[in-house]
Amino acid sequence: MVDIKALILAIDRDDDFGKKAGVDGPVIGRDACIDAALKLSLADPEDSDANVVYAAVKLYDELKENDEFEDVEVALITGNPKVGVKSDMELSRQLEEVLERFPANGIITVTDGAEDEQIFPIITSKVPIISSHRVVVKQSEGIETTYYVLYRYMKEIMSDPGVAKIILGIPGMIILFYGLARLLSVVYPDKAKIVSAVVTGTMLLLIGLYFFTKGFHINVRKSMSSIRQSLAQQAIVVISFIAGLSIIVGGAINAYFRLEEYALDLIGSYPGTPLLQGLIYVNALSAPLVLGIAVMIGGKIIQAYLKKDYHIWYYTSALILMPALWVTLDLTTRYAMAILTISNIDIFAKVILAVVDVGLAVIVGAYLRGKVRGWEKVEVGTGS
Repeated sequence: MVDIKALILAIDRDDDFGKKAGVDGPVIGRDACIDAALKLSLADPEDSDANVVYAAVKLYDELKENDEFEDVEVALITGNPKVGVKSDMELSRQLEEVLERFPANGIITVTDGAEDEQIFPIITSKVPIISSHRVVVKQSEGIETTYYVLYRYMKEIMSDPGVAKIILGIPGMIILFYGLARLLSVVYPDKAKIVSAVVTGTMLLLIGLYFFTKGFHINVRKSMSSIRQSLAQQAIVVISFIAGLSIIVGGAINAYFRLEEYALDLIGSYPGTPLLQGLIYVNALSAPLVLGIAVMIGGKIIQAYLKKDYHIWYYTSALILMPALWVTLDLTTRYAMAILTISNIDIFAKVILAVVDVGLAVIVGAYLRGKVRGWEKVEVGTGS
């Protein structure tokens, strides 16, 4: 005997028991489950959920007879016709009610398809699943004609929104796009190939995107909601990032088109080698690069101040360091181009300026760190 209290759990995610037979979940116990299955069988003899409960009761009798577990119980939980969050919340509630009456430490699930098995993560979050059984209803070849089988399963597909999207929705979209392409080809015969390519490409893109999101379990609606929420919470940072990036990109383009002008100003001639061109380009880009980064950091400081973020001292110190960064880029590129030497008084003055700037950043950062010690501590780079 295994020292486990096993709960045999029949699952009806779309609540056929409630819709068709008026049975409210949860149903606990052998006799109560048989009564519920009988009611559903009488209401709809073709519904496989009744067979799921019969199979659960049969498994219960076998385990009881073999005395394999310390204790065994059988129960049925029902969801909601609106399959999704609402039905899963109801199933979770009913499972908790069952576990209150029978504190199982192992569950054996009994289902009739993959849809009911989607709630397995909910079950395992409460009690481990030690076994799973799927019920497949056998059909009589003498009764079930091909027409009847197709009719019945098409009816099931039409009633299940999730399956209908794949079985009917995707082929329907393909036919729709194909018909649109044919009509546009008639209206614009000289552009038939272009129209066909655009429509086919769009169709393949949408289908591929759908299968990609389903295959990797990406919830597009939830992801878009998270992005909107993040943008709303980090609006100032996003705006400052776009502004700073625009300055950097604009400066990069400007430096590219005025490279010869910068070269004449710096070295008095046109750059003769790719290395020299690169050094002149970096020197020309240093000012817009530092300015763009400063704008981005400025946005972080404003956001930190409004949200009382403890790391405001960190961002402020970084902003003060921007002149030192510009001096470093300017001097290193000029020195690499051999247009000045370390003994040059201009270099000495700029180095002093950079050192003073670094010292000022440290002093201001230390001062602010003490002033904002009581502010909320959040991770650097995230909102509070």
